[in-house]
Amino acid sequence: MTKLIHLSDLHLGKRVNEFSMIEDQKFILKKILNVIDEERPDGVIIAGDVYDKSIPSAEAVELFDDFLVRLAERKLQVYIISGNHDSPERLAFGNRLMDVSGIHFSPVYHGRVVPLELTDEYGPLRIYMLPFIKPVTVKRFFPDETIESYTDAVRAAVEEMGIDRSVRNVLVTHQFVTGAERSESEDVSIGGSDNVDASVFDGFDYVALGHIHGPQNIDSERIRYCGTPLKYSFSEARHEKSVSVVEFAEKGNVSVRTVPLVPMHEMVELKGTYEELTLRSFYEGTTYPEDYVHITLTDEDDIPDAVSKLRVIYHNLMKLDYDNRRTRHEAVVSGAEDVERKSPLELFSEFYLQQNGVEMSEEQTAFVRQLIEKIWEDEQ
Repeated sequence: MTKLIHLSDLHLGKRVNEFSMIEDQKFILKKILNVIDEERPDGVIIAGDVYDKSIPSAEAVELFDDFLVRLAERKLQVYIISGNHDSPERLAFGNRLMDVSGIHFSPVYHGRVVPLELTDEYGPLRIYMLPFIKPVTVKRFFPDETIESYTDAVRAAVEEMGIDRSVRNVLVTHQFVTGAERSESEDVSIGGSDNVDASVFDGFDYVALGHIHGPQNIDSERIRYCGTPLKYSFSEARHEKSVSVVEFAEKGNVSVRTVPLVPMHEMVELKGTYEELTLRSFYEGTTYPEDYVHITLTDEDDIPDAVSKLRVIYHNLMKLDYDNRRTRHEAVVSGAEDVERKSPLELFSEFYLQQNGVEMSEEQTAFVRQLIEKIWEDEQ
């Protein structure tokens, strides 16, 4: 039997509400190493977004370097792909040298994916590493194929692999699969244009996904997002972060379980009046004073210098807002509470309707969608 640990979206170097997460990341990587020592897997998968930026900070690079050294010391096979936040060229630097240490980086996508192989009593387990790709990236390698969507792009890349369905196959990739539940801390797509249909993954015994921050299965546990090891927005406050442990027996027999990860600082949302939240009886005996906190005050009048006053108690107060008659009225007038949940295409469509009194035609919608996608691809 072969056992793999599935990780993704480390986002090393990330800042949340201007708070550096580097110490939290050091802490959680040590926790992950503890899980690895207890589970004794054959390999570790990191399914993209190793870093939070394409040009990571020196601190983030040093942290990842230390993590890789500790994995190599454990004689593990490690499979790492680039995500949409990573620079594939920078991440893959030196990959041929590191292969001999069991640290395998996906190269910059060049039209082919050559599998790596583990072997146990049930035969070979082939691991295909497909980094984050876009239609424009794939199309130049398949000029005769019709590649207009992300589904088309991933399907073309997968078909080129020519997988042998008689053996066990694992795909490591970093895409948004249709039906996945997003969080605020993920990149918002243009009208759902980055969706990939799960049907493209037929033939794989397990698909180790990255990109979505909440741990979840798509259709079945065969296609899985392991989620981030830490919470990176208050929309993730109720997530249960974990490590996914995947065990492969004979062909068709795959089991998945999770090992919880307890962070250095929890992320919580508190709501009430200033008087209620500053009562000693409210916060004493809790972890709130050291948690990352989002406070919503329900007082009708703003509290002068509220952030400074509340930080005397809640040392890691990240965010403060109000919920009262004034803010509810402003929300109704502006509709601002929906902005983060809507795509740029939806927002532009609403603006057009408001300005012109009629909805855009299908031709206009198609033109705007293509324009936004072009801008988005250029920015990426």
